Amino acid sequence: MGHFWAFLSLIHSLAGPSLTLLYPLYASVCAIESTSKLDDEQWLAYWILYSFITLMEMVAAPILYWIPIWHQIKLVVVAWLVLPQFRGASFVYERFVREQLKKYRVKTGEHDYVKEGESE
Repeated sequence: MGHFWAFLSLIHSLAGPSLTLLYPLYASVCAIESTSKLDDEQWLAYWILYSFITLMEMVAAPILYWIPIWHQIKLVVVAWLVLPQFRGASFVYERFVREQLKKYRVKTGEHDYVKEGESE
């Protein structure tokens, strides 16, 4: 039984970085090279959210230390953000982040933040 847990631990230690960094890096490069803007939005949103999760994880480290399944929870959340079947990063960006940007009228460059094709 000890070998089984060691194997699961090895899988988890490989799945985490692969799912949170390696696949998103590869998909981001593919998105840059493609002509579609839809995949650009997905991966830019992913990196914004991943950075936010990492920042919150650093701040809350003393609390998260006491949650034994934190890494598994994070892996499931990141899988939802990353996997193309779910497009979770785009969903979170469109539903929450973008709404806050519009609410507080964040300025980017010389123009107000308004998505192409939309009017105020």
